[in-house]
Amino acid sequence: MTILHTELTGGTQLARGTQEFHLAKPAGFEFSPGQSIDLSLTGTPDGAPLQDVMHTFSLVSAPHEGQLTVATRMRDSAFKNALADLPVGATLQFEGPFGTALVPDDSARPLVLIAGGIGITPFMSILRDSAYRQLQRPLRLLYSNRRPEDTAFLAELQQLQQQYPPFSLVATMTNMDDSALSWDGPTGYFDAAGIRQHCQDLEQPLFYLSGPPAMVEAMYDILEDAGVDEDDIHSESFTGY
Repeated sequence: MTILHTELTGGTQLARGTQEFHLAKPAGFEFSPGQSIDLSLTGTPDGAPLQDVMHTFSLVSAPHEGQLTVATRMRDSAFKNALADLPVGATLQFEGPFGTALVPDDSARPLVLIAGGIGITPFMSILRDSAYRQLQRPLRLLYSNRRPEDTAFLAELQQLQQQYPPFSLVATMTNMDDSALSWDGPTGYFDAAGIRQHCQDLEQPLFYLSGPPAMVEAMYDILEDAGVDEDDIHSESFTGY
């Protein structure tokens, strides 16, 4: 696959411990919502070599946007530390796009997106693209985080729910005891009863799961036990994010 070159154009703190990075979009580069790229660094800003030189990122940006955006939890790794220290204008390279769990364009079946933490990233691309094209299929996001301050894109998602009627958001917090913010929405983890409650009005939905492996596995088992056909469940796990 062809290696493409890009440069860092900026960055934003999305939530506590979560950062997004904006990259120049190479001419002619195309992707579908929900796909990912393998982003590579050639070294640290001070010229030291990196052993961990590549990382897979889901694209947050939608295809119509003029730049590429990725987001990540800022764990203490050589790659992420080097990425955070890069100045605007720094050169990077990537391969892609990758990913096959794509949303079919030829179906009006509702979509249920179940995200845990940074697993929201591929779904942001799907939601932005759907809103931009004004697709009318129902879209429901079940989004779990520890606390509001840890929840990436929360304000954007709440605004999208107001502006784009096919979309509805169910956000839950699992550790409000440690939060400095107030929250009047659901708390606790999504379980079989919760998923059934939030999806009972949707006819033959397709399910997309994205998040830490344990969360994805648990949701998959819940859906299978509920009788959902395995062909209607698509998943993406984020290991070591």
